[in-house]
Amino acid sequence: MEWVLIAVVLAIGAMFLLSRRRETERLRVQRERELEQVRAVADEDVTRFGEELQDLHIETLTTDLDAAMRQDYQRALDCYENAKTLMRDVARPEDVTEVTKTLEDGRYAKACVLARQSGDKLPERRPPCFFSPAHGPSQTDVEWAPPGGQPREVPVCLADAERLAQGAEPDARMVRSGNRMVPWYDGGPGYQSYAQGYYGAWAMNGLFPAFVLGSMIGGWGSDGTGADGGDGSGGSDGGGSDGGGSDGGGSDGGYDSGGYDSGGYDGGGGFDGGGGFDGGGF
Repeated sequence: MEWVLIAVVLAIGAMFLLSRRRETERLRVQRERELEQVRAVADEDVTRFGEELQDLHIETLTTDLDAAMRQDYQRALDCYENAKTLMRDVARPEDVTEVTKTLEDGRYAKACVLARQSGDKLPERRPPCFFSPAHGPSQTDVEWAPPGGQPREVPVCLADAERLAQGAEPDARMVRSGNRMVPWYDGGPGYQSYAQGYYGAWAMNGLFPAFVLGSMIGGWGSDGTGADGGDGSGGSDGGGSDGGGSDGGGSDGGYDSGGYDSGGYDGGGGFDGGGGFDGGGF
């Protein structure tokens, strides 16, 4: 009888270990699939930025570039080259973050070139447009409600602000989720790394609605909160972008003034270090 009991215990233990092994393998395959999916999206973003720089070259052919414009232009080109290099080495979600972080910096530099060309004031260093990072730095904040959620302010470009004001749908960056296309912010947990590069610093500084990033873990909350039950108080109304604008940067375009080094991606409490996806934040 005792041997029968031992055999039963051993069988149960073996079944448990086999079940855990299968679950571990399932999660590994899922993570690899998610990484490949978001890697493809980031690669498309790099290609699109390269096309934007080709258009910028055409737009500035007849412009006599001064020193400041050349600096911004070179910054944009360097970001593109760096993003291509980083893209080739993507092997982990964190690598995707570095790609989108570099693209965000490059698009701000491009916006500075265009502003200098037209004689306008340099754009404030704001989060990219919420609906599509390719729209460049946001220019205003609008009230918007996610599916099943409460209205919150999100940073957007002027074109999307006008669309929303007219009751039209914004021009959202669409990604594949299963067999359908959805806005990037509905893409699921696999897009955490993608969003972190574009919006991470802004969420930590209160200039991007943290509830949006939190929602990528488990879907929109019915009260507009993130999936972990946060109140989303880190919205874009939590502090203007005046301190991070480019006006204080003189002819250099203000890259370091209120930029990444101060409260940025690595120094201000990143996503994993007290306030991020894993640290009880969003």
